[in-house]
Amino acid sequence: MTDPASTPGSLFVGAQAGGANPQRLDLRRANRHGLIAGATGTGKTVTLQGIIEGFSDAGVPCFVADVKGDLAGLAMPGSPTAKMHETLKARAAEIGDTDWRYAALPVQFWDLFGEQGHPIRATVSELGPVLLARLMDLNEVQEGVLTIAFHVADKEGLLLLDIDDLQAMLAHCAERAAELTTQYGNVSKQSIGAIQRALLQLRTQGAEHFFGEPALEMRDLIATDHEGRGVVNVLAADKLMQSPKLYSTFLLWLLSELFETLPEIGDPDKPRLCFFFDEAHLLFDDTPKALLDKIEQVVRLIRSKGVGVYFITQNPIDVPETVAGQLNNRIQHKLNAFTPRDQKAVNAAAQTFRASPGVDVATAITELKVGEALVSLLQPDGAPSPVARTLIRPPGSRLGPLTPEERRVLIETDAIGDKYDEPIDRESAEEILSAKTQAAAAGVAAANARDEAERTAAQKAKEQARADRDAARARAADERAQRTAEREAANSPWNRMATSAMRSASSSVGRQVGNEISKAVFGTSSRRRSSSSGGLLASVVRNVLGGLMRR
Repeated sequence: MTDPASTPGSLFVGAQAGGANPQRLDLRRANRHGLIAGATGTGKTVTLQGIIEGFSDAGVPCFVADVKGDLAGLAMPGSPTAKMHETLKARAAEIGDTDWRYAALPVQFWDLFGEQGHPIRATVSELGPVLLARLMDLNEVQEGVLTIAFHVADKEGLLLLDIDDLQAMLAHCAERAAELTTQYGNVSKQSIGAIQRALLQLRTQGAEHFFGEPALEMRDLIATDHEGRGVVNVLAADKLMQSPKLYSTFLLWLLSELFETLPEIGDPDKPRLCFFFDEAHLLFDDTPKALLDKIEQVVRLIRSKGVGVYFITQNPIDVPETVAGQLNNRIQHKLNAFTPRDQKAVNAAAQTFRASPGVDVATAITELKVGEALVSLLQPDGAPSPVARTLIRPPGSRLGPLTPEERRVLIETDAIGDKYDEPIDRESAEEILSAKTQAAAAGVAAANARDEAERTAAQKAKEQARADRDAARARAADERAQRTAEREAANSPWNRMATSAMRSASSSVGRQVGNEISKAVFGTSSRRRSSSSGGLLASVVRNVLGGLMRR
């Protein structure tokens, strides 16, 4: 699939008619990054497809976002019956690529939504507050609150894996707002509410499919097949492009993860991985300076990790100068100069190329044919080659999308298998905080129940005491009433008269009885005979009878 005249350690990009001035990308300089630019319909995608084929044949794995769905054709060989067959064959003959043939590449399909490829997931913690803030378009104050939530979660060992975890953590921070404000700065419930609304919007865009586990392992992107060819990882991005922020944030996260994960290897003989960022302007739209600095840092330093980054965009001025300065391998397709902005882009692009005798870059950019480009690549000594008008080599894989059945078969038979197909929901912040909330609620309920029982018992005791007091008062009242009635009865006039009469009667009867007894016992003469004894006895009897009567 490469130019037979190419030198080892390079991949053939194209040449002028007749095979003159062939342009080759030196693999030892391929990690110096690159740019493929041009207006719509000028051949950028075909150029990208051919370069990916060259990298894969050289044993370099690639990752590319498939925005329109046609890059999936890398997985299938082209066909002699295809409409473009004669055009491709003619181009190969025109540039002297006699080794050109149809062939497929080893491809793995990925999809954030799990519909057209293996799901790609990352945890909320892996994405981090900075990228999340950009994804949700938060202001500085809201980003600060989000950062505090991440810090508290990390400090307290609460895993933030998915959106549910982050929402639970934010609610937890809202409950502790007063405490956290004194430690970390103002944590307002209004800011937390704004973040929660932004998370809800992410859910409506399908971002909840992206956050979770099993998280993508970077080593699964860096693989070769049994023939030593680099595996091409194709991200289905046609649906993802409907959420531009999610698209660009995901790819930036992936690039950052590669930077954080891969070890330093300096300048290898060929890249460990080549990363192609299609529709690159989305990465830089409305990007705050702090994030732009982060992008520049990653692009600049990831070279030493053996990763080459290639941006594909319509207009070269879409890429900020601080990043564009890091892109050493350049392929510029036709640009239109219809508007002042277009003319500015033409002039800017012309100034980035190394001048070449006989090539008026500013004029040539507007005159290029489809499949033709201005090319300047790093030479083995590290210097950029003089710009040259170049006919781009045709790819050997299919120019066009796959059928759903072809895609399904390829997904089911690739090396990844079902490793990422089923989500994992292990214990994390949401479950832990929910359990704490439930335990606290149960504790409060139990305490309330105890308090209620104690209040009920105390109330019953009070009621019983009150009943006892009322009964005691009633008994005392009855006794007082009885005594009063007795006194009143005893003190009544009739009772006094009866008592007096009884006493008089008792006294008279007693005397009479006594006299009768005395007479019966002693007789009349006995009084004279023993006056002292009889008088004493009569007195005793009278007293006894009187007492009985009184009783």
